[in-house]
Amino acid sequence: MNDFPLSPPAHEQRWLDVARELAAEFARTAPDRDLTAELPRENLEALHASGLDAALLPGELGGQDLSYRAYGEIVRVLSGACPSTACIWVMHIGAGVGLAQLSAPEMARYYAGELIAGRRFANALSEPTGGNRFLFPSQTASPVEGGFLFSGAKRFASGCEIADHFLVNVLIDGEPAFFGVPRDDTVAFNPLWDSMGLRASRSQQLEFTGTLLRAEHRCPPGDGPRPNHIAAGLAFLSLGLADAALAETIAFARRRTLPPHGIALADKETVQVKIAEAHVRLEAARAYAQKMALHADLLDPAFLESSMVAKVLANGVAREIAALGLETAGGNGYVRPSPFERFTRDAWAGHLMALSPEVIHAMLGARLLKEE
Repeated sequence: MNDFPLSPPAHEQRWLDVARELAAEFARTAPDRDLTAELPRENLEALHASGLDAALLPGELGGQDLSYRAYGEIVRVLSGACPSTACIWVMHIGAGVGLAQLSAPEMARYYAGELIAGRRFANALSEPTGGNRFLFPSQTASPVEGGFLFSGAKRFASGCEIADHFLVNVLIDGEPAFFGVPRDDTVAFNPLWDSMGLRASRSQQLEFTGTLLRAEHRCPPGDGPRPNHIAAGLAFLSLGLADAALAETIAFARRRTLPPHGIALADKETVQVKIAEAHVRLEAARAYAQKMALHADLLDPAFLESSMVAKVLANGVAREIAALGLETAGGNGYVRPSPFERFTRDAWAGHLMALSPEVIHAMLGARLLKEE
């Protein structure tokens, strides 16, 4: 129902159709990319060629002001096909559109032009010792002519190997500062990526050695006019994975027969109950994520907390449904080429991404206990 308030506006439906068409091909190659940990460059190029990158920019910067409700559903569709591709794309959009929204007008037009031209962006905020505090760096940059000099490391920079620009934060005079950093020979990646899940995201560690953070590339203090697409997209990453895991679990239960009488696993009441419970939890998590996306579209201050709650719910249901798939398939699901072991590994990635559910619960609990 396109007129439902939580759904994407009807005039944006074509973008979901574009995503579904691309996702069909992404799903075909996702298992092999998990085995090889090969960056899905062709997928990312296809997303750009479709116009989706540019569509998320503000209209005044050459974009189409694509709603967060549509963006969330697109991320969900992509993640259901290839979560590594979806993860890189979310970080690319978060950094590229984020820099366009955070920067002063001249630089905003520059970054928008780079995104439209097909340049790649990577999010480089997490520090090796920073844990979940990715918005509060501990590494500093020293003032020099033309800007600030930075030597340090950033980790979990998805798609960094092909990035042209990085969104980087450092401490300057004790305060976090954000910069757009073009790639040059002072920026390198540490090619040691061997992750448990989201293997094709290739979220390497970046090494900065005497990198100049140019003064004109520094983002003015304060929040941008619209929420960042990373915060808005993380819940949908997990929802897409949960979709795929539940669909595969249902398909397995339908085709699996049990000896000695050949009864279909799908006809067992215990299985039916578990599938129904998973469906209900997934629908609830989806509804809350859609509510969060509506907050973003309305520029509602409630977005910040709702993005955290949405992430907790989505991370939890993805892990639960992946585990249900593994339980339902039994030994068949524990070994490759079964997708269930991949779903289980990938589901943990969303849980571990900052802010993790444990940190979110601590933040929300502290606030609730302080309220009168």
